[in-house]
Amino acid sequence: MEYQKKYSNLRILKSIQEYLKSDNDAPTSVYPIKVPDDLLLQSLKSQGAENADDLINYIFKLGLTIWSEKLYQDEFGTTSALSSFIDVVKDRNKKTK
Repeated sequence: MEYQKKYSNLRILKSIQEYLKSDNDAPTSVYPIKVPDDLLLQSLKSQGAENADDLINYIFKLGLTIWSEKLYQDEFGTTSALSSFIDVVKDRNKKTK
């Protein structure tokens, strides 16, 4: 069970890493995103809809980065612990083939 939890979190972290590296829109969108009304209203008024959308995406990516760093620390803690787990995953994959 511990292996499966770590493996799932590793996949989440990898997916976040790939998402943050790309400039493309994500293939999946979940709505609505909750934002403070005044933030959206004032951003729309002062900078227009496209800039408001960019601001929401920036805030989302920033939050996602912070959240993923916490997940990494909670689950693996160090790069050596992560490397060790990746080795376990590779060994298990070799055995199942």
